[in-house]
Amino acid sequence: MDFLRPTTWEEALAAKADQPESVPIQGGTDVMVEINFDVRRPPALLDLNQVAELREWTMVNGVCRVGAGVPYTKVIEELGGPLPGLAQASRTVGSPQIRNRGTVGGNLGAASPAGDSHPPLLAADAIVEVESRDRGIRMIPAAEFYLGVKRSALEPDELIRAVHVRPATGPQYFSKVGTRNAMVIAVCSFAIALHPEERRVGTGIGSAAPTPRRAYDAEYLLARELDWAAPLDLTLVKRFGELCAAAAAPIDDVRGTAGYRVHAIGVMARRTLTWAWNDYLGRRAA
Repeated sequence: MDFLRPTTWEEALAAKADQPESVPIQGGTDVMVEINFDVRRPPALLDLNQVAELREWTMVNGVCRVGAGVPYTKVIEELGGPLPGLAQASRTVGSPQIRNRGTVGGNLGAASPAGDSHPPLLAADAIVEVESRDRGIRMIPAAEFYLGVKRSALEPDELIRAVHVRPATGPQYFSKVGTRNAMVIAVCSFAIALHPEERRVGTGIGSAAPTPRRAYDAEYLLARELDWAAPLDLTLVKRFGELCAAAAAPIDDVRGTAGYRVHAIGVMARRTLTWAWNDYLGRRAA
């Protein structure tokens, strides 16, 4: 197995173009587990840890651009204000050691339906910035990035450079069900983001379908019927939960049954909408 260690982004793109079968590695929290258990044996590892720009985040034209190498710890400590949903999800990832090493870019690259960062990125309309040496930059909406179980829209010669997310204009919440309270892969998860200026709500479902996905019918329901100046209608909340549950397409596995996951998505959808709405009304009254 070759070990490639570029020190600049340009060198990284060149290495990936020359060896498209190489597997990028940053924190290694997914890749090294797969190698250790002989799930895969790539011909080359492309170590991106020396590419300093990937570990930084900036505001660009009012949008938060989070480098692919920004670890969860940094998201929690520095981005809880502009990206509260992503920060909440980051707090649920593994142990402190995993949060120090694991990255949002790595979570995207793995494209596991159980990845904790995917639901809040979907709910917040994130855009993934990818690049290849020969074809340049592509901007892929998060809703179009996931193609199947651990399959993404990345081409073989492309690398994830950053994810772009607009700062929250309203409350955002993330909820996760696991077999225990810490260091656990999600049985299922759900994220919600209120966008008051646009009078709409974004959603994200995790670990309850072949890919992370949005509950579009539930979003359309709230866009049509939500009164942004009144308390929540309980009938509307119930219908929202039902449509979110209907958007899931889970399987039975060692962590939970399909039926349980569908039920849990409905419960989490109702709860997170209620939390977010109470937060929103509280801010309006302040």
